[in-house]
Amino acid sequence: MIKVLVADDQELIRQSLKIILSSKENLKVTDTVADGQAVIRSMRKERPDVILMDIRMPKMDGVQCTKIIKENCPEIKIIILTTFDDDEYVYNALKFGASGYLLKGCSMDDLVKAIETVYSGRALINPDIATKVVRLFSQMARANYTIPVGQKRMKELTKMEWKIISQVERGASNKEIAETLNLSDGTVRNYISTILNKLQLRDRTQLAIWAVQTGVDKKPEIL
Repeated sequence: MIKVLVADDQELIRQSLKIILSSKENLKVTDTVADGQAVIRSMRKERPDVILMDIRMPKMDGVQCTKIIKENCPEIKIIILTTFDDDEYVYNALKFGASGYLLKGCSMDDLVKAIETVYSGRALINPDIATKVVRLFSQMARANYTIPVGQKRMKELTKMEWKIISQVERGASNKEIAETLNLSDGTVRNYISTILNKLQLRDRTQLAIWAVQTGVDKKPEIL
């Protein structure tokens, strides 16, 4: 059973999400809250596995919430719910450890899959906004947010793993990577898990930022 905390300042959204998610056998909504401070209180009491976090909330926004939660309970996964005009907020939330983000207009099936994805330890990026993802990662890579990976670990990567990293850098989903490289979705997932282990990175988000910093896509000799 995956325990989910819903945080959104709009009551209609909170209640709708609670009804839909509670209908799933493997999900349990532990609480619904309307502001950032309430998120922190509920998180300490209920200890959810996943938090659906509205990026803009009163008293404390989703970015600050994410920072506090990941500093104190790094095992809790956070999915940011956002709109197209929240670039700076999303950038900072990812920097502080959010597992990914979704557009508020996504389908309920996509939302449930997203919860299951981050709960299993994988990062989540909505494939419909891949271009935006690449832009955000580029901003993070050029800022003071650096992800060190030793040369020794990099040398352990195979040519296929480098190709997959290049696709992740571009913001491609597993399905898109599978189609481009003529692999199955499951094989791509296994490759990414292996890559994260080799590079000792937390999740797909860190991998994408590191790839931008490293300039993987501009190194044809490794592809």
